[in-house]
Amino acid sequence: MLKLTKESLFKPSKAEVKGDATTRAARAIIDQETARRDAKTARLREARLARDAAEQAAAPAPKAAPVRKRAKAAAAG
Repeated sequence: MLKLTKESLFKPSKAEVKGDATTRAARAIIDQETARRDAKTARLREARLARDAAEQAAAPAPKAAPVRKRAKAAAAG
């Protein structure tokens, strides 16, 4: 008994087959570019965080601002 499915009843045209192949190829290229871009972004982020941490460790700690004494209020007279 023949099982009736979309693939057994309707054969794709040559144009559809070519279009599907083109779509698969384009998606593969786009996926590779996306993976490459994400890897580069992660690598640059790690480098930036490492650089910032090194700069922060090398920079001297900021000195606390001296405490100002309040000026005595003028005597009301």
